[in-house]
Amino acid sequence: MKILLICKFNRFRSKIAESIFNKLNKNNKLKAKSAGIIMGRPISKEVLEASKEKGYVIKGKPQGISSDLLIWQDAIIIVADDVPTSLFKNNKKYGKKLIIWKIPDTDSNNKKELQKIIYQIEIKVKNLIKELK
Repeated sequence: MKILLICKFNRFRSKIAESIFNKLNKNNKLKAKSAGIIMGRPISKEVLEASKEKGYVIKGKPQGISSDLLIWQDAIIIVADDVPTSLFKNNKKYGKKLIIWKIPDTDSNNKKELQKIIYQIEIKVKNLIKELK
């Protein structure tokens, strides 16, 4: 199964979800990538530091969603609470899953706030991995 994790800019929530998934997942038949619906600024050093302190390394630059990624995926997980689900309503039409987590974003570069959101995503990813076993 190929999972596409999506948030608004691919500079925090979907990136950290991809990092957590790829670190914790031991099943080589499960793959994860991430993208944003809008190309955003580079990932902030505060986000990189907060994720690293939790043991997760964010790799790569933010990327926008593409036709190639939409064809590649078997399931889309909208990680964010600020991405319109209507953008991906046809995913089910093509026999693919659509999962919605609604994780809030933060404009804050406060490490405690960032780590709180990382923890929420970590729980969702751990539950997803359990479900997919």
